[in-house]
Amino acid sequence: MSGGSSESSPLSGQNSLSSLSSFKDLELSSESGCLSIVVLGASGDLAKKKTFPALFHLFQQGFLQAGEVHIFGYARSNLSDDGLRERIRGYLKGASDEHVSQFLQLIKYVSGSYDSGEGFELLNNAISEYETSKNNESGSYHRLFYLALPPSVYPSVCKMIRSYCMNPYSHTGWTRVIVEKPFGKDLDSSEKLSAELGKLFEEDQLYRIDHYLGKELVQNLLVLRFANRLFLPLWNRDNIANVQIVFKEDFGTEGRGGYFDQYGIIRDIIQNHLLQVFCLVAMEKPVSLKPEHIRDEKVKVLQSVEPIKHEEVVIGQYDGYKDDPTVPDESNTPTYASVVLRVHNERWEGVPFILKAGKALNSRKAEIRVQFKDAPGDIFRCKKQGRNEFVIRLQPSEAMYMKLTVKKPGLEMSTEQSELDLSYGMRYQDVKIPEAYERLILDTIRGDQQHFVRRDELRAAWEIFTPLLHDIDAGKLKSVSYKPGTRGPQEADEMSRRMGYMQTHGYIWVPPTLAKF
Repeated sequence: MSGGSSESSPLSGQNSLSSLSSFKDLELSSESGCLSIVVLGASGDLAKKKTFPALFHLFQQGFLQAGEVHIFGYARSNLSDDGLRERIRGYLKGASDEHVSQFLQLIKYVSGSYDSGEGFELLNNAISEYETSKNNESGSYHRLFYLALPPSVYPSVCKMIRSYCMNPYSHTGWTRVIVEKPFGKDLDSSEKLSAELGKLFEEDQLYRIDHYLGKELVQNLLVLRFANRLFLPLWNRDNIANVQIVFKEDFGTEGRGGYFDQYGIIRDIIQNHLLQVFCLVAMEKPVSLKPEHIRDEKVKVLQSVEPIKHEEVVIGQYDGYKDDPTVPDESNTPTYASVVLRVHNERWEGVPFILKAGKALNSRKAEIRVQFKDAPGDIFRCKKQGRNEFVIRLQPSEAMYMKLTVKKPGLEMSTEQSELDLSYGMRYQDVKIPEAYERLILDTIRGDQQHFVRRDELRAAWEIFTPLLHDIDAGKLKSVSYKPGTRGPQEADEMSRRMGYMQTHGYIWVPPTLAKF
């Protein structure tokens, strides 16, 4: 899904997406009419750094047309229209000042609280005024609400939307609501939040966004697995020794320690982002590409996960984390975690899935690493050099590469580790890879819920992790310390070895560059 190439116009991304959806087995309507996008929490960091830039890039590529869409910002801050526009102008990159100004003129600001009707009446009046000003031949009106807000205010905000801001032309249009993670802190709080929102909106109106599902390489997983004969016979316990899904950051909490301490790395990264990737790696082939068929298979694999064992968990906290004055001195909150998931089904019985995430580590990356079993009958005596691995680099430097043992060039029959490499920066030099938020907002406008989390999927995810999280909160598992700038706790590497992971020493994948050629 690209935004265009050097040989195409700025609107070619729209054409390529249309051609893609023409062969997808999805029942999505080609909607036209008047679209109002409302960003609640418009003055906050998420809105100015992610939401508004994503909308701008969609505008750039022709997916949002000036005559058909208007954007409303809503927050408690006392701002004018121009005040909000100037706040976000500096985050709109890659275009001329004229193009940026054209986009900013689509934005109107409304100030109000999140729990009283007065502000939302003003918001509804502003939306209605825009809708009636348009000569809308189709007679259809659509309202999209993006909650760039903390989950604690979701119930009150959604009640206000339901009471004051629903699309009055529901028979010819729609109202949809995007909510951000975290969806609760455990199973009970998540179910309570889901129940409150479920009273106000139908499931097909709610879009629980996990931006990892919008990443290019994550979206490629289904294609790789089910469109390539090569992987079909290999993707099982007979050939795969273990799977690692890894998220690493090379910085700490950086002033957000007090907020982070309420959640920790498992709630923040593993229970949502990495678990979503796990679903796509481990699920069975869906009946079709219809969103419900895909989400059905994700729920099935989550329900097949066995209870997590304490001896298959390592949690850590980097030295200096508690120097932040907002972090309690007695905090046991993990900034690093390695958790083994085991799937009780025919395909994956006995294969450990190791989900690892951490802050203040030695590098920044997110990747999937599928390690295959040793080749039987090792006539080349090359087993110590390393196993075959299929690696999907999600970020940065998006790539897929297969680690292979090959003959080393020369007169001797000696072997070494090398790779078959598909690096996106080389193969797709003229293609702009969309940001995750761009793709997911566009999916919401189109009514495609494939890349959003369904309520029963969310419940199944929390059922896996809630017992472990409660044990950590109760101090039954203790965080071990690790030095910033390292791989994390040594205990995590030891556990990976116990799970059968064999690290390749002496081989480092280097993203290819044009300079080499």
